[in-house]
Amino acid sequence: MNIIIEPKVTEKSVNLAGMNKYVFKVNKNTTKNEIKKEVEKIFKVKVTSVNILYNQSKQKKRGRIIGHTSKYKKAIVTLKKGDTIKALEVKK
Repeated sequence: MNIIIEPKVTEKSVNLAGMNKYVFKVNKNTTKNEIKKEVEKIFKVKVTSVNILYNQSKQKKRGRIIGHTSKYKKAIVTLKKGDTIKALEVKK
């Protein structure tokens, strides 16, 4: 089972990276402890807290056809002061 699906790189998540907070799209069935252990194992950093958000589906139209985007779970991971994830840093 994949716990972390992908990092979410948006304007808001780039601003959060400056405060040692990183945003990931995660599996719907995972817990905060599982996310914390996985991030620490993959990126070799110390996680201080994990916050969970559930993004609901949105209605999308394509001509006359109405559909929905899929809903997903995302985690905002706060790292210990001084730790960073180099792979997710955006050059300014």
